[in-house]
Amino acid sequence: MKFVASRLSKGNKVFPEEIYIEDTGIKLRQPGIFSGKTQFISYEHISSVEIDSPMVGFSTLRFFHAGKEVIAHGFTKDDAARIELAIDEGRKKVRK
Repeated sequence: MKFVASRLSKGNKVFPEEIYIEDTGIKLRQPGIFSGKTQFISYEHISSVEIDSPMVGFSTLRFFHAGKEVIAHGFTKDDAARIELAIDEGRKKVRK
């Protein structure tokens, strides 16, 4: 499953962030002009997910793993909720 940040959000005008929901974890991709940054976080290492959703505007997701915080901005409230739900389901499967 793939989620792409809105081009209307701050910092995503040319190269919007992407979140891929995979079987074993999530992949966050932050494209750039000459290079991009891709990070994979397995479900077993995600300690929590926080969503900041303002009344107007786009949501910011914060993923906490191994004492680090990874931030992804520019997703709709609906997409942010679906991402969080998919991560929760993935974490439950890993724990079994």
